[in-house]
Amino acid sequence: QVQLVESGGGLVQAEGSLRLSCAASGSPFDGSDMGWYRQGPGKEREFVARIFWVGGSTSYADSVKGRFTISRDNVKNTVYPQMNSLKPEDTAIYYCTFRRFGSISWGQGTQVTVSS
Repeated sequence: QVQLVESGGGLVQAEGSLRLSCAASGSPFDGSDMGWYRQGPGKEREFVARIFWVGGSTSYADSVKGRFTISRDNVKNTVYPQMNSLKPEDTAIYYCTFRRFGSISWGQGTQVTVSS
C-alpha cells in the first residue's frame, strides 16, 4: 500500500508562486507515474500534471502549460509541482496521485488559494 504525504499549499496573491511536494513510500517505482489533480469550488476534479518515474517524461493540462513545472527527486521519492504566475482560477484542493500498472492511489489533498 503506497503512502502519499503532501505539503506546500497555502494562500498566495495572483501572479505569485507556490511549490507543492508529495513524498511517496511503500511501493516499487518501476512502471509508475506520479501526478497532481485539483478540484476547485463547484468544479469537477481535473488533471493538472504528471511525471513518469522512469525517464522523467511529463504532461500538463493546457490550463497550466507554461506556468507549472513538475519534477521529481529519485532519492527522496518526491515530486514537486512548481506553480508560477498563479491565477485566482487555480484556487483548488490539489491531490497527489501515484499510479502503477493501472492502480491509482490518492493523497489527502492540500489547499491552494490564490487571491486577486
